[in-house]
Amino acid sequence: MKTTAAITAVGGYVPKDKLTNFDLEKMVETNDEWIRTRTGIEERRILKEPGKGSSDMAVPAIEEILRKKNLDPKEIDCVICATVTPDMVFPATANIICDKIGATNAWGYDMSAACSGFIYALTTGAMYIESGRFKKVIVVGVDKMSAIIDYTDRATCIIFGDGAGAVLLEPATDENGVKDSILRSDGSGRHHLHMKAGGSVKPATVETVLAKEHFAYQEGQAVFKFAVKGMADVSAELMERNQLTGDDVAWLVPHQANLRIIDATANRMGLPKEKVMINIQRYGNTTAATIPLCLWEWESRLKKGDNVVLAAFGGGFTWGATLIKWAYNTPS
Repeated sequence: MKTTAAITAVGGYVPKDKLTNFDLEKMVETNDEWIRTRTGIEERRILKEPGKGSSDMAVPAIEEILRKKNLDPKEIDCVICATVTPDMVFPATANIICDKIGATNAWGYDMSAACSGFIYALTTGAMYIESGRFKKVIVVGVDKMSAIIDYTDRATCIIFGDGAGAVLLEPATDENGVKDSILRSDGSGRHHLHMKAGGSVKPATVETVLAKEHFAYQEGQAVFKFAVKGMADVSAELMERNQLTGDDVAWLVPHQANLRIIDATANRMGLPKEKVMINIQRYGNTTAATIPLCLWEWESRLKKGDNVVLAAFGGGFTWGATLIKWAYNTPS
């Protein structure tokens, strides 16, 4: 029997501090109605504690999994951390996470694919399980977007929030688990969504800091157009490739970037709103954390054998869709 990689537990974490649309009205020229009608966002969570970074959100999300599974962290083989806001440039945030949770037998690394990071990392982690090399792989999507957002730039500050979501992958021999993925990238899109400075092309200087080039930069219209098409196309292609109709899919788990992009993807897949996980109104866009945070919030409603489609689009450009057959019923 072919081994598949099944998600066997999920965990999540969001900071306690909220940043509402009404708070933003006092910071930039915008208003609650404008933000809600264009994005669907009402509030987002912000990690405000000084000296805390992405690893400090990833750790409680993973510790929830360890508790649920009664798992010794020493049993974890590998940790893949999807993030564009690492604690520091190096070492990898995954290594810091392993140290903080006591996963002393694990190795790990970071994956940088912006908002598609979680499904890129999930597909990669699944291959380690399918090969028979590893038995327990943690995939965590985490971003402290508040660290790279200019709160005087109304084009970006209304969109992003902070959070973390994680899953445990283990081998399965029934038909459940990660079934298929279609992943794409197009580097020509980098001009529309990127950070201008801080890399090897343009290292940090006094000038780059003063010019606010260490914040996320986005050309919203160009990104929106490409995202609507990219996310919808790849989700439809995944369904076609696996002979699925909208009736066969229990849930769409879309990246929470914009409600209109989510709606367009669901429409293309022939899915009613009741089958779409949406929490953008509470958390905004947490980049690599949006999809696992949805799985975390909806875990009790997922049923063993459910066909679940994960779909994302991010800076790079990166995009993709993954089909999962859900592997367990949540104990009540």
